Amino acid sequence: MLKELLLPLVSRFSAFNVFQYITFRSAYAAVTALFISFLFGPWLIRKLKNRKAEQVIREDGPATHLAKSGTPTMGGLMILLSLSVSVLLWQDISNSFTWIALISLLGFGLIGFVDDYLKIFRKSSEGLQARFKFSAQVLLSLLIMVVLYINGNAHTTLLYLPFLKNPVLDMGLFYIPFGMLILVGTSNAVNLTDGLDGLASGLILLVGLPFAAISYISGRADFAAYLQIPYLPESAELTVLCFALAGASIGFLWYNAHPAEIFMGDTGSLSLGGVIGVIALMTKKEILLVIIGGVFVLEALSVIIQVVFFKLRGKRVFRMAPLHHHFEKKGWDETKVVVRFWILGGLFTILSLSTLKIQ
Repeated sequence: MLKELLLPLVSRFSAFNVFQYITFRSAYAAVTALFISFLFGPWLIRKLKNRKAEQVIREDGPATHLAKSGTPTMGGLMILLSLSVSVLLWQDISNSFTWIALISLLGFGLIGFVDDYLKIFRKSSEGLQARFKFSAQVLLSLLIMVVLYINGNAHTTLLYLPFLKNPVLDMGLFYIPFGMLILVGTSNAVNLTDGLDGLASGLILLVGLPFAAISYISGRADFAAYLQIPYLPESAELTVLCFALAGASIGFLWYNAHPAEIFMGDTGSLSLGGVIGVIALMTKKEILLVIIGGVFVLEALSVIIQVVFFKLRGKRVFRMAPLHHHFEKKGWDETKVVVRFWILGGLFTILSLSTLKIQ
């Protein structure tokens, strides 16, 4: 918005020329999201405490989590506010990717909000019924994919694999269900990971940074040609979103670090997972997302493996799923689990960026 408002005035005030630079707007998008989190965080925590919007702790979880009872949830509202405002201020609002990303962020956030609200109202760890929650995710994903398909470019339906220069397949209309799978899967994977203080928010930061680099490189014809990756002019603006995402994650982590003052709840985890999924789709890094979000993938796989093995053989592979609870059950301190998962997330980040050159 600021670009559209101030850049036309550059003839009168030359300093406004900086608004044409994505790097400038990206940096200040991160600062803006961080500032909004610091400004509204304490107020939101007080309001949620006053309204008894408290997290309901699973009785079958690690015993150490019982001390978290009474901690307010729905902290994802802080993330939605800081990220949305920052994007609207600093990103090019004439860019279609801006609005597709916001639809994903706010749409999945709304589903998560309803789920959190029902949990609080019922004082139960069960919120929105699974079939309704899943159906809402599928319908929203369908809407997003139809919009992406209609506004697509020459690369939209092509499937690219890491380490390979050329696309391996043109999916055509099958790109829509493929993208729906990415969106639903990513939103639920982040949701499953959000179980320890600071775990999900720290990992989101580690996912946002490589996507910022990928978005910027993909939107530059010279860089894209040098690295032999698809040139996607509109994707450059996603750099602003990714930096705003990093700023919002750091801002929330300030209050979510152990011992957490607030939890993000499904409001935050579903919205963050949804926006990460749509960024991967718009930058044509759908398969690379498996590496960038490697920890989220491992967490989701641990749940799938646990359920399948128990149904087939009546045995559990892990002491508890998702994976972070398995290590807690083994006696690891919560902070140790979080930091080690962050380290693993950092390794996945480095590996994902290396694929841009090794192809």
